[in-house]
Amino acid sequence: MASEAVHYDVLIVGAGNAACTAALSVLEHKVSVGMLEKAAKKDRGGNSALTGHMRFVFHGVEDLRPLVRNASEAELQSLIDRLPRRTEEDSWDEVMRVTNNQSDEELLQVHVTESRNTVQWLAENGQDWVPSVGPQALGDNVVMMNGGGYGMQQRYYQVLEQRGLKLHYDTAALELTQDSQGRVTGVVALTPSGIQTFTAKAVILACGSFESNPEMRARYLGPGWDMVRIRGVPFNTGDGLRMAMDIGAMPYGSWTTCHASPQDINVPAYTVPSAHALAGGDSMDRYVYPYSIMVNTNGERFADEGEDTRGRTYAKMGRAILAQPGGVAFQILDAKARKLNLYPTNYAKAAGAKANTLEELARELDINAANFVRTVREFNAAIQPGTFNPDRYKLDGKCTSGITPKKSNYSLSIEEPPFEGWAVRCGMTFTFGGMKVDAKTAQMQHVAGRAIPGLYAAGEMVGGLWVGNYASGSGMMAGATYGRIAGREAALAAK
Repeated sequence: MASEAVHYDVLIVGAGNAACTAALSVLEHKVSVGMLEKAAKKDRGGNSALTGHMRFVFHGVEDLRPLVRNASEAELQSLIDRLPRRTEEDSWDEVMRVTNNQSDEELLQVHVTESRNTVQWLAENGQDWVPSVGPQALGDNVVMMNGGGYGMQQRYYQVLEQRGLKLHYDTAALELTQDSQGRVTGVVALTPSGIQTFTAKAVILACGSFESNPEMRARYLGPGWDMVRIRGVPFNTGDGLRMAMDIGAMPYGSWTTCHASPQDINVPAYTVPSAHALAGGDSMDRYVYPYSIMVNTNGERFADEGEDTRGRTYAKMGRAILAQPGGVAFQILDAKARKLNLYPTNYAKAAGAKANTLEELARELDINAANFVRTVREFNAAIQPGTFNPDRYKLDGKCTSGITPKKSNYSLSIEEPPFEGWAVRCGMTFTFGGMKVDAKTAQMQHVAGRAIPGLYAAGEMVGGLWVGNYASGSGMMAGATYGRIAGREAALAAK
């Protein structure tokens, strides 16, 4: 059994985007830093290795040029033509829009005002972006990480290890240690050699939420969530949240909502970075729904598929699917979708059916045929005049009238065979509940209303930003921003 304590000035629990940015920030201050990663080395990186975007403020091509290093001027101009800018006001309004004005204003202010500075800082520290193009490009992000999240994480580790970071793999944090004054002094962890104490002058918890813990999902999210498939790694079981609450840290934010999106019916229980990389980064995401109608097994629509751009709706659409009979839904399109090139490339591997009549498609998918045919006909008849425009950066206003639920945008009739249907279920990525932190320092707060000395948080551990929904790439951006802040403050506290 391991027993002799290992010491670092700053100790970080977790190894995803938030943890890595925290480590980069710590190392700028010339203090020692260690990182505890629950996963094996081949599956390091958490959910961050499975993603690809950061949503940040930019004011034009000059802000993108340092990020997209290998793009031509023509490519850069095409990005700006699609989305000329995203101002601080745009970002603030967007988050408040998707959270129904429930985002913590102090946290949001930091998230918005620091996003541009943070991505520039990441570029200076080895990160790289490429244009986000094609139907598979998600939502409203003009650039994505080079190599996706997996590539991003590998670049983090290369830089961090060169600068002296020590990574401890297969190491699960168990509890926080404190001195007699209540200052956090380290972590007790389960290592391959046994129980080990890691001491530090400051600790940063950046180890995700509780999405991979069925008991916590059922407790906080409600019935049915314990059996949901996880669009992420199996390692995020709420350890950091539990450890923090055990010493009196304040829970904060929306513990009853989460990021949940449409996934293929055959999505696995979990996804690990090594398997994702071997699959070429292909995903089980099924995000063509804004251009479709979605029906349940009763053949009935249940959501406004075109409420907003998909980057602002996909993270809540999974919840609507989970609420349907059997937790299953079907995305329905006709031949026009192929002609318009609306399908992302990963739909080549999607579970679905094709038929020349609606009745036949219903039989193939085991949908109530009579209700389904009626639903499609009523939908077609309800489409209002206007021009269909599947631009993911803009709403086209092509809506329906006189049916419930309404479709607000991207209403495309379903009348040209062959008809296609894709079976989908809810896939959960992370939970929105977390801990209360000081917005300017990322220092964790006690239920008694004071700061906890020596304890900081970043990433999904920070509660209060997201409520019910979020916009694509926002979580990665917030993780990087608060990782940088937590690293700086922890390093200063450790000096």
